[in-house]
Amino acid sequence: MILQHLMNHEKHYITLNNYLRAYYGEKVYKISLNPGFTCPNRDGKVDTTGCLFCSSMKSGDFSGDVSLSLKAQFASVKERMQAKWEEGSYIAYLQAGTNTYAPLDVLEKTFSTLLNLDEKVKSISIATRPDEIYPEIIELLKKLQTKKTVWVELGFQTVHPETYRFFHRGYENECFEKAVKLLHEANIAIIVHIINGLPFETKEMMLETVQYLAEFPISGIKIHMLHVMKDTPLGQMYLEKPFPLLSLEEYVEITAEQLRYLPSDIVIHRLTGDAPLNLLIAPEWTKKKFVVLNEIDKYMRKRNIWQGDKAKCKR
Repeated sequence: MILQHLMNHEKHYITLNNYLRAYYGEKVYKISLNPGFTCPNRDGKVDTTGCLFCSSMKSGDFSGDVSLSLKAQFASVKERMQAKWEEGSYIAYLQAGTNTYAPLDVLEKTFSTLLNLDEKVKSISIATRPDEIYPEIIELLKKLQTKKTVWVELGFQTVHPETYRFFHRGYENECFEKAVKLLHEANIAIIVHIINGLPFETKEMMLETVQYLAEFPISGIKIHMLHVMKDTPLGQMYLEKPFPLLSLEEYVEITAEQLRYLPSDIVIHRLTGDAPLNLLIAPEWTKKKFVVLNEIDKYMRKRNIWQGDKAKCKR
């Protein structure tokens, strides 16, 4: 489905907010939850180090309090959200850890809980790894999708083997491709996470990552800047021997140019990210998220460039 009509003078790409407002007719916001699952890249199934940039919260630094039940987490975050927006609906987001990595009965119970959190939950988003997508998981997700819209978010980060082996991603690109095929055949929306500024990657390499992804039937993408954080293996490497990081100007240019290769039916869920201020080592400019977004908008408007204007396929 072409979503070009959701672009405008201010935003030359399909924002998640514009997409959700058009689809549901109201404000919809995510509530991040933590079911307490671990990761096969941490517990020894794949490795014990995890991805080198990942914090002890397993990419869930802003998710719910794992000491609380999912219902209690949801209620707590919902209360904070309603202080900003009195009206709206929700997306229940399993963010921290690998959320298809648990015994099937545990996953089924967890997913059932999500169905009963609140009548205004419109969809369920599940963050996981491609190597934890297999036929039995697909059957669970298909069952869940009969009740709610389901999104699956896959950590991918980069297409380049020399990079993902360096940071210990723990699976090859063929694994990602198989997971996408299974999810697409089950009609489950796929959102992919990538990271710009990974050590020693060039602008051309980062563009190649989105060019690769543009060939697949993904529904959305999250683009992050690499955050170097305390208490991570990558953070320790950086403190011992700093490696080059992208400047704000470089990040803006690369990200805006990446958008040009993404077809106009892909929703842009994120163009920058957050790291806890008490953990962030670098880059300092990532603290100003709205500045980053504004600079990307200005860059695209000034050059009259748009999402998809370099896409090979107009899906």
